[in-house]
Amino acid sequence: MGKGAATRATILEHAVALATTEGLEALTIGRLAGALEMSKSGLFSHFGSKEELQLATIEAAAARFRENVLEPALSAPAGAPRLRAVTAGYLADIDSGPAAGGCFWGSTSAEFDDRPGPVRDAIAAALDAWLGELSRQAEIAGAEDPGRLAFDLYALVMGANSRYRLSGDRRVFGYARRSIEDLLDALPGAAPEPRRPTHAPS
Repeated sequence: MGKGAATRATILEHAVALATTEGLEALTIGRLAGALEMSKSGLFSHFGSKEELQLATIEAAAARFRENVLEPALSAPAGAPRLRAVTAGYLADIDSGPAAGGCFWGSTSAEFDDRPGPVRDAIAAALDAWLGELSRQAEIAGAEDPGRLAFDLYALVMGANSRYRLSGDRRVFGYARRSIEDLLDALPGAAPEPRRPTHAPS
């Protein structure tokens, strides 16, 4: 990776973290330049506008999601085992400590859901792809209604994220994990997972 690419990657790492906790509108060339001890002109050379920075941040968050959640789950067989692995990975990624700031997609989708434009479209496309993969794995698993199972799994993860960000109660992740196990245990031919405590470790 060249120096320019490495600098861009560092900028986007900070941008994803900031957008997760404060939203994409909080991203400004000036704010990031100050946080990274760069000149505004130096940062502006990587992103010509705020919208371009926002779109690049969404792309970087999607790459991070693939790396942290989707790719590790590929070692599990397609179908119910893959659904278990990918939802467990998603919850673990969100429940990785207060510094993580919760779910990037939960934060930004709430911020832009009623704001038409390229940024909203990019967020929607990423979530559509995620739900599409859940639905595809649900179909492989023999779900009667793959789209509904995909929605239920997505809703449980997003609900846990939202509730935790407001309450600070990490037990919600255990509740979500148990509910996901119940849904997946009900699939045709699924082998039930050993039950885990519903409370999160301290």
